[in-house]
Amino acid sequence: MGAESPDRAPVLYAVGDMTQTVRARGEEVTVALWGPEDDAGGAWHLYDAPAARETAPAPADPPAPGAGAPAKLAERMTGRRHQVLLAGLSKAGLYDLSAEDGEAVRTMAELLDEPTVRRVAHWLSVAGGQG
Repeated sequence: MGAESPDRAPVLYAVGDMTQTVRARGEEVTVALWGPEDDAGGAWHLYDAPAARETAPAPADPPAPGAGAPAKLAERMTGRRHQVLLAGLSKAGLYDLSAEDGEAVRTMAELLDEPTVRRVAHWLSVAGGQG
């Protein structure tokens, strides 16, 4: 019923948010799809999952030796810009990003300053009808 509901946007948003959280922890996302066995609303069963896409997580860079407070602050601000961009993409209706999409978001978070990232996120939000 959820897939056919006209009010499914909040559900998709929540699933996208949960997916991003799980991936941010470095874990693999697993989804179970349940539904009726027939169109007449029979008993519910678990549908078989399609073959999982083979995507390798991006390798994390090891911390630089002797990295101090300025490096931690820069890393935290990059993480914050990354979160803002992901939130904007979710509001625009883009919930499940590919590995290439994730890399593009990381690159933008590293290259853009905070006001520019917020502006881009605002544009995405307006494009998704949430602004």
